Amino acid sequence: MRVLIISQHFPPEKSGNASRIFDMSSHLQKLGVNVTVLAPHPSFPSGSFKRKWSISESKKVNGVNLINLLSWQPNNENPGFVGRMAYYLSFPLHTIIWILLNSRKFDVIITSAPPIFTGFGGIPAKFLFKKKWVMDVRDLWINASISLGFLKKGSLFEKLSRAYEQICYSNANMICVTTEELGQDIVRTYKNIDESKIKVTPNGVDTDFFYPVDLPKKNQIVYAGNIGHAQDLEDVILAMKKVNEQFDLKFLVVGNGDIKGHLEKVTKENKLTDYVEFPGLLPREEIPMLLSESLMGVAPLKKLKTLEYAIPTKAYEYMACGIPFVGCGKGEIRKLAETSGGGVIAENSPEDIAEAILRLLESPKKRAEMGKMGRIFVEENVSRQQIAANLKLNLDRISSPGKTKVQVEGVSFAESQ
Repeated sequence: MRVLIISQHFPPEKSGNASRIFDMSSHLQKLGVNVTVLAPHPSFPSGSFKRKWSISESKKVNGVNLINLLSWQPNNENPGFVGRMAYYLSFPLHTIIWILLNSRKFDVIITSAPPIFTGFGGIPAKFLFKKKWVMDVRDLWINASISLGFLKKGSLFEKLSRAYEQICYSNANMICVTTEELGQDIVRTYKNIDESKIKVTPNGVDTDFFYPVDLPKKNQIVYAGNIGHAQDLEDVILAMKKVNEQFDLKFLVVGNGDIKGHLEKVTKENKLTDYVEFPGLLPREEIPMLLSESLMGVAPLKKLKTLEYAIPTKAYEYMACGIPFVGCGKGEIRKLAETSGGGVIAENSPEDIAEAILRLLESPKKRAEMGKMGRIFVEENVSRQQIAANLKLNLDRISSPGKTKVQVEGVSFAESQ
């Protein structure tokens, strides 16, 4: 089977989806699938890479055929609306040209969203060349944009985007979603979606890469990931004042993102610079050690209806490294904390977050037990190796109906019924 994956991000970029698509493609390749990934020249976070203007560059990455295509590359940290849209639109438009010229090189196309525009390539692949189309959906981008104030409900842009997504969802052969709630949201929002083609494919975690490193613990808690609008990091920062009345503790906010500057300002204005640090982006190879030497991680989603489907990848990574997490939000993240035993959920306020952190700090035995439970849970349920094996089974089903192999042992959590 020859699979083409279209993704806005891929290593050496350090976003969560870059590592997810890298793991997905690498594990599929190891399972005998011939995988090609189309991605832009590296440019995320904006301004962190030297611009490249070659039309395309090809190379092998861990056995996978990687083709970087020319697209607009913002060169500053805040490129503005026009710069972002040029970045998001120029790449998928280039993928259409590539597909028109190379349609014989793949049998199945996977378009990974957000951004929603990556689906552009799926339309000609499906309608012109009769390829099987899989939509890999990690986020309800339109709903989130409305709830976070970036898009006006009922606007022309929303209506056009909904109509485009309706076409995509209706015509895809399979829709992979990261949680059950996300799949249900798609069925509720769009018309006549066949529920049988929705398959739960969790973000998961590479349990060989993220594992408990035997290091002395430091007096620190950690957030490692995108510093974006969906995260309630401001309340965690403000919670550190109360936490440090009882414990001498650092809060490390590791990564980059749109609201990093705002959070640094909040930290200074509230005189919390002794407790809160912003190390910036770190090499991925250093993250397992950083997590392992921390007392706990935080995964603070904002309490929004439109985020109830979300499970941040960082929560899986914390558990894989044997540390508990304190989360915020409703829906799937609460379900994960309860099911795994590896996390606790606090209300979205500095006081409640501080109380949750303090309860764990006061009980080293409980922290250790939760860390062990979290590690066992991810090993048994959401390792990316298992998820890729299950994805291959589903790809076999749509490409060769009636000739599917029996289910691989240990992947039942990843498969949607």
